[in-house]
Amino acid sequence: MGERTHYEPGTFCWVGLATTYPAAAEQFYTRLFGWQPEEHSAGEAGTFTMLRRNDHDVAILYRQQPEARAAGAPPHWTSYISVEDAHATAARAGELGGAAVFREPFDVLDAGRVAAISDPTGAIVSLWQPRSRIGATLVNDVGALCWNELATTDVERVKAFFAELLGWQYETDESGYASIRNGGRLNGGVREQVEQGRGIPPNWLPYFTVENVDDAARDAERLGGHALSRPTETHIGRFAVIADPLGAAFAVFEGETDP
Repeated sequence: MGERTHYEPGTFCWVGLATTYPAAAEQFYTRLFGWQPEEHSAGEAGTFTMLRRNDHDVAILYRQQPEARAAGAPPHWTSYISVEDAHATAARAGELGGAAVFREPFDVLDAGRVAAISDPTGAIVSLWQPRSRIGATLVNDVGALCWNELATTDVERVKAFFAELLGWQYETDESGYASIRNGGRLNGGVREQVEQGRGIPPNWLPYFTVENVDDAARDAERLGGHALSRPTETHIGRFAVIADPLGAAFAVFEGETDP
């Protein structure tokens, strides 16, 4: 099992779902992944729901901010990267060409400090400075996060940005897919947006491990979601991309992951 008690800075540490109807989203994901919800205070940010599996934290869920809804932002998953200092990292991101601080750092009580940045192509990712909570305490296991993937319009520019900001290194295959390495471990991937994805801004997509991709895709549709891509074979396993009933996209994966 991929139990975690610490994340090296620069490592994806969990994901959060911003949604318009938390109760409906909670019902969908708890049935799909067997997650157990726990509501917590987030201080000035209101409340959030910790999503747990087998007594481990796996993800968080919260109501989308009114400003985001007013701007037309759809419900979405956000990937979180562990950092030593959210304020300093966000400030450095703002100094690098083309990037910006999307949301200034703020405290989530004693759990940690969070900020959001947009990379030079506009994809948004959050920075997590851990205090009492490191992020997910279970990854790379059934019902838990196993991968974070960026679809972007400029792979090389994004790679250079994160290499400068977080020290990421990359392994690029013949197709141009860049696997991220941080602290010697695989840490996600970066790919060029395909033509059918060009209608939406560059974005990060979380992958969750399941026992069977076909079963998970069918269950998601039965629960009100819908497939964005059919189950697809890769050299390491199978995956499918799904939208939940409120429109937030995520992927399910069946195969080998780095524990």
